[in-house]
Amino acid sequence: MPGTNAFAGGFYTYPIVAETYDGFLNDINGFHVMLTDVEAALDGAQPGPVAEGNVGGGTGMIRYGFKGGIGTSSRKLPAGQGGYTVGVLVQCNCGRCSQLRIGGLPVGQELNSAPPRHWCTARMPGSIIIVVATDAPLLPHQVERLARRATLGLARTGSTSGNGSGDIFIAFSTANPNAAAAKSPIRVSMLPNDSPDPVFEATVQATEESIINAMVGAETMTGANNS
Repeated sequence: MPGTNAFAGGFYTYPIVAETYDGFLNDINGFHVMLTDVEAALDGAQPGPVAEGNVGGGTGMIRYGFKGGIGTSSRKLPAGQGGYTVGVLVQCNCGRCSQLRIGGLPVGQELNSAPPRHWCTARMPGSIIIVVATDAPLLPHQVERLARRATLGLARTGSTSGNGSGDIFIAFSTANPNAAAAKSPIRVSMLPNDSPDPVFEATVQATEESIINAMVGAETMTGANNS
């Protein structure tokens, strides 16, 4: 959330920090990530394609009993629907193998009959972070509605968001740039409240595909204590 720093007299933003538990593959109590690692990650941030699979915060993720991690996907609406783009990034660490669905098919039930790893049947529902970004002109109450659609894309892959799930959905719009920094009344654009369905559908589709991409992009790894 942007705001004005009363002490420095400048414009600043509050960072949002989220997590998904990686204590099975990671030596989570070792506290191996230091300030220099955080600084290196921030300094290395750049535009362009996002690495997928077990990279960054996705390194220790497990998804539906298989290796999980970071996944991305996007949709661009046709010009007749505004031509807006919706992009989704997930850090996926959720679900049991038996729940996995791909393209609507109960793939996990077939795999669960002969699981390749003991975790395939033992894995309890875990967490997922889903970030939805769009250039569609949406106001805060509309962005909140957009974030809720991420759960539908998650459900398409089989998750039921169990009691132990830490599902975090975040959404934002890049439209109306610099609106928060204005010093006087300004005009902003927004979609009519009854017309965001194409953006909603794009969000659901991109979320579903991002979760599948997180698994496809991940590679088998050996974790802490040979886990």
